[in-house]
Amino acid sequence: MTLLLLTGCAGGGGTKAPVDDYFARDMPGLPGQMSPVDNPVLEMRGLRHPPPAQVRQALLDEHERWLGTPYRLGGTTRRGIDCSALVQRVFAEAFGLELPRTTTQQVREGESVTRDALQPGDLVFFQPPGYYHHVGIYVGQGRFLHASTSRGVKISSLDNRYWRHYYWQARRPLDDVHLARRLDDIQYDRGEG
Repeated sequence: MTLLLLTGCAGGGGTKAPVDDYFARDMPGLPGQMSPVDNPVLEMRGLRHPPPAQVRQALLDEHERWLGTPYRLGGTTRRGIDCSALVQRVFAEAFGLELPRTTTQQVREGESVTRDALQPGDLVFFQPPGYYHHVGIYVGQGRFLHASTSRGVKISSLDNRYWRHYYWQARRPLDDVHLARRLDDIQYDRGEG
């Protein structure tokens, strides 16, 4: 394939046989033509690791950075942080994606996801007793990263009796392919990629 591309770039004049370009075809029922840029399969091929694994690793790295940070309602720093601020900071720092500050605003982000379809990077929401809702970030394998009121930043199991009882809903602010692409861009900009 590379040889063909190089030949096409280096080739002089002459007549070329028409190439059946799948992405240049008009698709029934769709306006215009498809673009290879919009093809998620091609996007995934350009990434170094499969998107779910890459997003999961980025979230685990964020867990390591925030581990030991105590919970503080209204807090936004390593001296103390609440659940929605942790979600906001992790998405901004790991993926360059700005999310709203509060759970009330975050629960309106992206699209709704069923619990059995969760992917790393999805937001998981809980309605425990009291005035406030709780939010965390799904990291895969039935676990989520969050700022616990009792133990600070940690990873917990969705199957824990408490969290299972108060589970409310999940939202996907951005699919894992696009999160992984944003992660690659940030790492490249930092000189890590």
